[in-house]
Amino acid sequence: MSRQRSLTIAAVAALVATAIGIGISYWIHWFPAQASTQAHNTDRFYHVLVLASIPIFVLVVTVILYSAWQFRMKPGEELKDGPPIHGNTRLEVFWTAIPTVLLLSLLSYSFVVLHDNEKKPAHEIQIGVTGQQFAWSYQYPPSVTGGGALTSDELYVPKDESVYFNMRSKDVIHAFWIPAFRLQEDVVPGITTHYRATPTRIGNYPVVCNLLCGLGHGLMRSTVHVVTEARFHAWMSSQLAGASTGGATG
Repeated sequence: MSRQRSLTIAAVAALVATAIGIGISYWIHWFPAQASTQAHNTDRFYHVLVLASIPIFVLVVTVILYSAWQFRMKPGEELKDGPPIHGNTRLEVFWTAIPTVLLLSLLSYSFVVLHDNEKKPAHEIQIGVTGQQFAWSYQYPPSVTGGGALTSDELYVPKDESVYFNMRSKDVIHAFWIPAFRLQEDVVPGITTHYRATPTRIGNYPVVCNLLCGLGHGLMRSTVHVVTEARFHAWMSSQLAGASTGGATG
């Protein structure tokens, strides 16, 4: 088989493999439902990384397989030396410059996504999060409840309202992770950590501790209820009323 034909076959195979890889990345739903503005931003960044990395992966694998196919050692050539090839300055500049530009571009875009995710809106509410072996509890200040402070083992947040979480731990390191929000932050004893999220989809989504925190780690789960603003305030009013009459909150 001629060298030109073998190169053509390798190029076509690489293009087909690239198309299949990118198609699979969109066809299979790898992640939970998007339930926050930050989730949309993060998933878009994931697809940008896929579009950048799959062609590079396919190119590298294609070159390796093509070289093994076309330049493999034949019987009787075990003691032969390869041809004396000197460096190619243009090629070396190319394969140094292109990855550098690509990495800097992806780094810049990741900074933009992170900045957008952390951008403080004109109005937001703050909710405290406390982790302990092996449960989560949530604190709603008077500025949110419109009455007294409220502590509950249920997390309710209003749709389309930015929420700033202030996270603390009573014992060991935990990780406050809401997969549907695509956000996670360590909850560390002695300090307060933070992140903000803007829920965009009504529903109930799991809250998970994503750091091994002891024997009951697998049971340290909760639920975030994304509800309408009216439902959010109605829930808080019912909790405050229950607390004032001696009922349990949560």
